[in-house]
Amino acid sequence: MTVRDWICAVLLLSGALFCVIGAYGVLRLPDVPSRLQAATKPQTLGLLLILAGTAVRLEPQYAVGLVLAGLFQVITAPVLSQLFGRTAYHTGAIEKSTLVTDELDERLRAERG
Repeated sequence: MTVRDWICAVLLLSGALFCVIGAYGVLRLPDVPSRLQAATKPQTLGLLLILAGTAVRLEPQYAVGLVLAGLFQVITAPVLSQLFGRTAYHTGAIEKSTLVTDELDERLRAERG
């Protein structure tokens, strides 16, 4: 095995491990905000590591597509997480007693007057 193969293997395996940890967090964490963290942060890092491991094996002109896929994931994951969290808040899926600070409630009250 070459150094390139080792780098690829380490990146792919570590990316897969992060994805598995994120999936486990989604299943085991108790509330919606915690699950959203588990669904976005380790999953995004895991995907980026997998894309990097794949890019190591490809020709540079083909790896550009992987960079674009990674960039799209980094841009959209936090936005979707925020939208899901806000929807869960408005539908009552989040227990407000578990929140340390409730900035959204403060903002909504200020908007109402």
